[in-house]
Amino acid sequence: MLSKEDNELMCRVGPATAMGAAMRRFWLPALLSEELPHPDCDPRRVQLLGENFVAFRDSDGKVGILDEFCCHRSASLTLARVEEGGIRCLYHGWKFAVDGTVMDTPNVADPRFKERFKARAYPVHEAGGLVWVYFGPAAQMPAFPKWRCFDVPASNRLAVYAVVSCSFVQVMEGLVDSSHLSVLHTSPLRTTGGSELDFARKTTHMQFNAAPRIEAEETDFGFHYVAMRPVSEAPEDGVIARVAAFVPPCFVLNPNGDLFFAIVPVNDHRCLFFHVWWDRDQKFGEEPLRTRQLEFVGLDPTALDAFGLSLKTCDTPAAASRANNFLQDRDAQRRGHFTGLPSFTQEDAAVSMSAGTIRDRSKEILSVADVALPKLYRALLTCARQGSAGQDPLGLNADTAHIIGASGKLAPGVHWRSLVPQHHVVAGTRAADDGVAAA
Repeated sequence: MLSKEDNELMCRVGPATAMGAAMRRFWLPALLSEELPHPDCDPRRVQLLGENFVAFRDSDGKVGILDEFCCHRSASLTLARVEEGGIRCLYHGWKFAVDGTVMDTPNVADPRFKERFKARAYPVHEAGGLVWVYFGPAAQMPAFPKWRCFDVPASNRLAVYAVVSCSFVQVMEGLVDSSHLSVLHTSPLRTTGGSELDFARKTTHMQFNAAPRIEAEETDFGFHYVAMRPVSEAPEDGVIARVAAFVPPCFVLNPNGDLFFAIVPVNDHRCLFFHVWWDRDQKFGEEPLRTRQLEFVGLDPTALDAFGLSLKTCDTPAAASRANNFLQDRDAQRRGHFTGLPSFTQEDAAVSMSAGTIRDRSKEILSVADVALPKLYRALLTCARQGSAGQDPLGLNADTAHIIGASGKLAPGVHWRSLVPQHHVVAGTRAADDGVAAA
């Protein structure tokens, strides 16, 4: 369990907080590239880390992210016109470039007035189908990361996000918790056997074992953990081992090996849950695979809108919440569905949000199934304290190109670390040496 003080330290992300200071030192995804589909398209409001911004794509296709409120009289630039190389405020016509340069102040006669200041703009980089932004001090800006999902063409990559109304930490807890998969997702896992999707094929075995053997180790980038399930009742058949990697402050590499997660706080009580699938051969970004993949896990637009997991619906009365018992279908339960919730995404969101916007970890009782959670808490607290002290936070300089999630069948006597040989374990934190394939 955590003290209430440490829980607050870990979960609060505003400008004056320790975790907020740490997170602003990283390149973070802010939105999908497709949300700014063409030059001079409509601007978009972006809310991250408890602050408000505007994102726009100028006439040359470059993306800018500025403070939402015009530096003149604070009118919202989400109402602005995007035209002729910049974004123009409706109130008095002040116009700004993607880097904050003031291009025009038509209500001021002095032509040099606009040279005296700039709008507050932030470094932006597009990669992996996402628009990334850096909010920290310019002098401390790290190199842009090299996540593996960047290495394929757009046709082979699929990026999407859900809007989950709880702390980002609660969403990440589910991503480093393999034992819940065989319980919470009992009903959707039953459908994996009839699907040709890789996601289905790689998760079919989990429906048969709700108590995997779990180990976790701290690494130079954060930590990794493994869930091992016997292939059969015969010890000589070995185990299926699934290794996930966590990189502070909010990145997870899924054991399927083709799925990258980023869980970025909108504020203390809401987050954007980014998913990026990628593959050298499969066309995740094209139909029909794109829609089949999204519908299978409940991330298609219709499913997200219906559950209040989209920006369009997350604040509507119809969104899943405590008031409507998270849209649970009790009749479906009585007919045999385990949760009465539509799919993987909605099940995860419901249980995460049901604990409250920031859950009280001083009351939790952890078990052997939860060995990854203390590693997660330690990594986040270390990150927050280092960020608050002005140090480079844990994970900032990670060699992201070589961090992976992985799964595989291991013969008896083969250690699970053989699946991730490039991960460097911190001395003194290695899991027991008997972490080998065994029944």
